Amino acid sequence: MKSKVIKGTVLSLIAVLSFINVATSYGQQDSKNKNAMPRFTKSQLDSIKKIMDDRLHNDWAYLQKYAADNNNLPAVSPGEHRVVFMGNSITEFWKTIDGDFFSTNKNFIDRGISGQTTPQMLLRFRDDVINLKPSVVVILAGTNDIAGNTGPTTIEEIFGNIVSMIELARANSIKVVLCSVLPAYDYPWRPGLEPAGKIMKLNSMLKSYANKNSIVYTDFFTPMADQRDGLKSEYSKDGVHPNLAGYKVMDDLVVKAINRALKMK
Repeated sequence: MKSKVIKGTVLSLIAVLSFINVATSYGQQDSKNKNAMPRFTKSQLDSIKKIMDDRLHNDWAYLQKYAADNNNLPAVSPGEHRVVFMGNSITEFWKTIDGDFFSTNKNFIDRGISGQTTPQMLLRFRDDVINLKPSVVVILAGTNDIAGNTGPTTIEEIFGNIVSMIELARANSIKVVLCSVLPAYDYPWRPGLEPAGKIMKLNSMLKSYANKNSIVYTDFFTPMADQRDGLKSEYSKDGVHPNLAGYKVMDDLVVKAINRALKMK
């Protein structure tokens, strides 16, 4: 049991380091490797580990991150079509890097959490989506599962967790925009996993499920993938997280998808 806890702590630490890797614009990098993780002092690493250990034992799904924001969110006004974006760091950084998109669309609510996997999102789906009474939820999830952020898993298990979120949404009369996982040739924080093929397999399963169940599917993968089935360099600095140009591609696609979802009966 102790080994599982240690493993979970290490994987959570990896997840938070991947967050800092983007949020600090890479800090002090290895000049020979643009995808290298920033260098941290022992004190900084100890502080991060303490934070992640506390979260692992007390708030695994990080329900507290948006608890106050959720409580302070005003009720949906008549005629308003609230849209909640559920996801990981790609969703969380969307509002940070592409802030105009969310400030212009004031009914868009970002509920991404860096490093998260689909079981964590499923656990907080009621607090961060259902209870907010949206008309639409945009689900963008799965890449951190493939990276193993919370331990080993299968494509089928990832798919099942996403389907469970969809079923919860539809049971509560929330329309769904199901997004493809973004392309990734490698993960800077866990190199060598060769995720591209796994991402394409998961996307194929998601697209097929969406088609069979009258769900709007948004394909981010195709316009953003390079010849290696990784994320195009003009759309990302680390090959995983979009830059502003990448988010602009996503903006147009997701708005069209949301409008389609709203028109569905």
